Amino acid sequence: MSDPIAPLINALHAQGRLRVWSLVITVFGDLVQDRGGEVSTARLGQLLGRVGVEQGTLRTALSRLGRDGWVTSTRSGRTSLYRLSPEGLARFAPATTRIYAAPAEGPVDSWTIRVELDAAGNEVLHLTPEGEDRDRSGDLRLTGRIEELSDAFRAKLLTSSHRHALAGLALDLDALDRVDLADPLDAAAARMLLIHRWRRIVLRYDDLRPDLMPGDAPLADPRRAVARAYRRLFPAAEAWLDSASGDMAAMPPAEPRLARRFGQSDRA
Repeated sequence: MSDPIAPLINALHAQGRLRVWSLVITVFGDLVQDRGGEVSTARLGQLLGRVGVEQGTLRTALSRLGRDGWVTSTRSGRTSLYRLSPEGLARFAPATTRIYAAPAEGPVDSWTIRVELDAAGNEVLHLTPEGEDRDRSGDLRLTGRIEELSDAFRAKLLTSSHRHALAGLALDLDALDRVDLADPLDAAAARMLLIHRWRRIVLRYDDLRPDLMPGDAPLADPRRAVARAYRRLFPAAEAWLDSASGDMAAMPPAEPRLARRFGQSDRA
C-alpha cells in the first residue's frame, strides 16, 4: 500500500538540506502553542519520524534550539518536555498572525506602494492593501487607488522565486486533494508539512492578493487554497493530539482561538 503523504515528504527532502530545527518551530506554532504550549520528545519523535526525520537528528535540532534561546525543557519520567521560551514566543508571535490570517474578502479600495532600495541600489517594489505593512520601512511609500494594472505589471509583482515557491505549494495541495487522510498521525504530519511550506512563503514574500496575481500564477488565491486544505486536515490531526500511547500523553484541550485560524468566512 502506497504512503498517502509520500509526495509531501518527498518534496520536503528534495528542497536541499532539511533544517529540522525550523520544522520543529513549525510544530510548535501549529500543533503545540494552542494545545498547552508544551510537547514531549515522544510526540515530537513520532511526528517527525513519520516524515523521515531520525531521532538523533531531532535531538540535535532541539539542542540547537535550546542553545539559541528558542526553547526550554524539563524532564518528565523517561521523556523531556519542551516549550517555547519567552524569547522564542516574542520572535514567533508576529509571524503567527500573518500565517493564519483569513483569506481576502472583497475588493481593495486603497493600496500602499512601498519601494525599498537593496544593497546594490535596485528598487524592490511591494504593493499591499493600505495599513497591512505599517510595521515595515521603505525608501518610498505612496497610498491611493489603483487606476490601471497591466498584465506585465502583475507579472513583475510575482517574482520568479515566489512563483517557484507557489508552484511547490500547488503540487502539495494537489497531492492532498487526491487522498483521504483519515489516519490521525498522517493528518497531523500532512498539516505540519503544509504549514511548514506556507510559513516559509508567507515570511519570505508579500502576500499577493488575488486582485494582483497574474493569470498564469500557480495559484490564483494561495491563502484560500491553504485554508481549505487545512480545514480538511484539522479534525483528524486534532484527534492525534488528543491520543495517548506509551510515554506519549494526550495534549491539553485546545484553546478556543485555535478554531479561528484562517478566519470563519471562507466556507467554499
